[in-house]
Amino acid sequence: MIKNLADKLSKALTADRSAADNAEQREAAIRTATAVLMTEIARADYEYDETEFSTLLELIAKHFQISPDEAAELADAANVTAEESVSVQGFTRLLNENLDEKEREHIVSLLWQVAYADGRLDKYEDSLVSRIADLLYVSRGRVMRLKHDADPDAED
Repeated sequence: MIKNLADKLSKALTADRSAADNAEQREAAIRTATAVLMTEIARADYEYDETEFSTLLELIAKHFQISPDEAAELADAANVTAEESVSVQGFTRLLNENLDEKEREHIVSLLWQVAYADGRLDKYEDSLVSRIADLLYVSRGRVMRLKHDADPDAED
């Protein structure tokens, strides 16, 4: 099922269509992959609470510059996809193929913000964000800086 989704997303990005259609499909695939990764982080500690969900919706809406209703639809779809997925690698591969270094770093920043949304960082959230960052080829030093920036208790 996830392989099929990843294949569909990949085909959507490489399909021979008009530039506008291709750009729209590319953006939809990136949004889906990003939202799935964010959902995976929120669910990593087995306590997907209202605070995390609200933060997730706000971050999605802000990052993709979409309405709250569109963000909710994307989050719902991402949640269903995350429940069916067995690996994050297909999603990270898609992001690697379509985003530059700064954009991938921003995705990691979003993941840290979701991880800290409930006021604490669980060891499973920490581990998963680090693993995803590795798969996105974000340097360890940059990952630690982004983690520090997202930590509400960190001192500058």
